[in-house]
Amino acid sequence: MSAVGGTRHFHEELARLKNRLLEMSALAEELVRASVEALRERDESAAREVVARDQQLDALEVEIDDLCIQLLALQQPMARDLRLITMAMKISNDLERVGDHAVNIAEGVPHLVDSPMFAELPEVEEMARLAGEMLSDALDCFVRADATNARDVIDRDDRVDQMAESLFRILLTHMMEDPRRIGPSMTLFLVSRNLERIADLATNIAEDVVFLVEGRNIKHGLRIELD
Repeated sequence: MSAVGGTRHFHEELARLKNRLLEMSALAEELVRASVEALRERDESAAREVVARDQQLDALEVEIDDLCIQLLALQQPMARDLRLITMAMKISNDLERVGDHAVNIAEGVPHLVDSPMFAELPEVEEMARLAGEMLSDALDCFVRADATNARDVIDRDDRVDQMAESLFRILLTHMMEDPRRIGPSMTLFLVSRNLERIADLATNIAEDVVFLVEGRNIKHGLRIELD
């Protein structure tokens, strides 16, 4: 293959990689949304659908990993292309884990169907909204190579952590007041932990965007720059 043909093939495969990652991103966002909706409606059928669709996410992760390995092995990319490929592998892994957390939320639905209903718990809805928006915005930043707004996503993670702490105190009060609510309270606590982890994964993706765009590692408060 000529150098020109090789370059064209590389960019075609890179475009294919980006498209698969966008497809995986959209599916991960949908699973989070659907799992929270199933929880809100106590809809066991919808919850089972979330669990079933997670296999699609797993398959996309495998395909993306294979594409990345082929690009790394055969094309020997440099600089930003290299960062893009390695970040794509990491982001696909983060998205697969997002799917796992959506499944965990969905699997809590049957435990709430016959449980005493709570009064409104706006903290759960707010955590779900914040985590979902963080994930969506982090992925949008990846598509647009937007390091500035990626930093804004990172800053929002503290709010989700605060909401999780507030919800834990509320659920603890419910458990102390009515022993019948211990089971469902524990289920909702686990839901909040999964939403918190989705926000953490969105933060990871946003940090990866900063690395991709600026070559700067800001994880764990580090400020390591690449030449």
